[in-house]
Amino acid sequence: MRDKTQTNSAAPGDRLIRAGAVVFFLGAVATLVTVAPLFLGAKPFPTYMFGLSMLMGVGFLVAGAGVLRSVAAGRRQARGAAPGASR
Repeated sequence: MRDKTQTNSAAPGDRLIRAGAVVFFLGAVATLVTVAPLFLGAKPFPTYMFGLSMLMGVGFLVAGAGVLRSVAAGRRQARGAAPGASR
């Protein structure tokens, strides 16, 4: 039997995963920019730049929340499609 889900439909949690990936990437760029002066012998950036580096962790957590939400939706769907399942 064919699956009724369309290939381009967004599952629950997909937006969180994408947003988390973008935030993680911004944090990675901020980390590279912050660490570069240490290797190049230049004047270090202000302290708030180190705070921007924490975006990597925030992005990772947001993406993880999206994965958990996607897993929970899949389990709910599987439980509802199980034979003999009552609502």
